[in-house]
Amino acid sequence: MERIYLDKNEIPKQWYNIMADLPEPMVPPISPATGQPATFEEMQAIFPPALIEQEMSTQRWFDIPEEVMDILSIWRPSPLMRATRLEKLLGTPAKIYFKYEGVSPAGSHKTNTAVPQAYYNLKHGIKKLSTETGAGQWGSALSYACAQFEMECRVFMVKVSYHQKPYRKSFMKMFGAEVIPSPSELTNAGRAMLAKNPDSNGSLGLAISEAVEEAASRADTNYALGSVLNHVCLHQTVIGLEAKKQLEKVNEYPDVVYASCGGGSNFAGIAFPFVQDKINGKDIEAIAVEPSSCPTLTKGQFAYDYGDVAKLTPIMKMYTLGHDFEPPAIHSGGLRYHGDSPIVSHLYKHGLVGAQSVPQLDVFKYGTMFAKEEGIIPAPESAHAVAAVVHEALRCKEAGEEKTILFCLSGHGHFDMTSYESYMEGKLEDYEYPEAAIKDSLERLPEVK
Repeated sequence: MERIYLDKNEIPKQWYNIMADLPEPMVPPISPATGQPATFEEMQAIFPPALIEQEMSTQRWFDIPEEVMDILSIWRPSPLMRATRLEKLLGTPAKIYFKYEGVSPAGSHKTNTAVPQAYYNLKHGIKKLSTETGAGQWGSALSYACAQFEMECRVFMVKVSYHQKPYRKSFMKMFGAEVIPSPSELTNAGRAMLAKNPDSNGSLGLAISEAVEEAASRADTNYALGSVLNHVCLHQTVIGLEAKKQLEKVNEYPDVVYASCGGGSNFAGIAFPFVQDKINGKDIEAIAVEPSSCPTLTKGQFAYDYGDVAKLTPIMKMYTLGHDFEPPAIHSGGLRYHGDSPIVSHLYKHGLVGAQSVPQLDVFKYGTMFAKEEGIIPAPESAHAVAAVVHEALRCKEAGEEKTILFCLSGHGHFDMTSYESYMEGKLEDYEYPEAAIKDSLERLPEVK
């Protein structure tokens, strides 16, 4: 395995905002209360002003605060590696590079945005953050970040993951967070779902409803989101900016960039700095990889939809499977969101990024293969990118094509061994979400004039 490192002084000092370079501007989010574009004042009910500014701005670069940089530098810059052993096993002429984000304290890329979100909230006088988590990476990251700034943290964890991944729960509690399985009896949204379906596995859309309801009802509490929104994608661009510098050191540039995609922050983080080059005429592809059981980009509809089940969040234009879509209990809980980042969706709609879906058995098959060859166990979410990369590398072998492939290994799978054990014992199966169920959910999209 070839490793490419940067010095501490080479950590990016600014985040890149792709909103500045869009060929066509995005449409605004809509307030569910007024039916008009959401205002700065409305968003202040759950977000601090600095994050709202980043969310709405078309400014190309934002400086990273020194206090944030001090914490990010505990694990950044993260290594870029070449998967030489995997290349050899596959017999491919392609070069495979991966950016490894599992070196963060929470074991995933999520900490890149958790730290600045906690910082900006603290500066605004907020004492407590409320959030949701799917597989647990985001809840782990925010619990760590809150601990750095001596803030309280409450995490609504999607119930299926709460039971599948007990050590994620333990991690959050170690850093002082309160972890609640969602749906819960603590909120109106949770109680309504339990009354409708007492055996509900939960969903990210529902957990978001619970966390937003909590934040909106308390003056000392704000909401923090680990994916989807523009400011979250902005914070993650340190990944791609570092990767660019690292590839320059070995005189390389990718032909294609892959990353797993649930809400979109992991994909945005590594891809957006390269998509900027594509907008400026560079020949490069960026592919978002999602589960075939939750095919938001590949089978969803580009439309205005709620970001949560209880319809508390702004209505955003995105690729969606419908806000009341409840995905199956697959073992990649971080990719079970009904919608996708509005900005990723916008880029996909305009042909600037691509998307593909992969089945669960391929995910674990190639995640296991990668672990055996490269010595890193990928999180099930990250293994979606691994599966897509292996497929592309084998296609290159068949075509005799010498491509340079870059992907983001967004987190390690040390907390996910129950899922891998289920795979090894033959207990997992592929699941293709029925077209009829998607159609049914999409029939309840909000009407936006």
